[in-house]
Amino acid sequence: VLFAPHHLDVLRLGVEAELQPPISKTGKEIKDYVEAEAGNDPLLKGIPEDKNPFKEKGGCLIS
Repeated sequence: VLFAPHHLDVLRLGVEAELQPPISKTGKEIKDYVEAEAGNDPLLKGIPEDKNPFKEKGGCLIS
């Protein structure tokens, strides 16, 4: 039996949809992870000046 290409896509998407966990579960897991790691996030708490790799090492004086 031959299937049209779009029919195979529909079948594949149906199988993939069954494999995905519900968003209510994954959303809670993401929220819990973000809240647990918030203390280690440099975007939230900042980077100490002495640990900042992008801080200028020295200036340039042109006279």
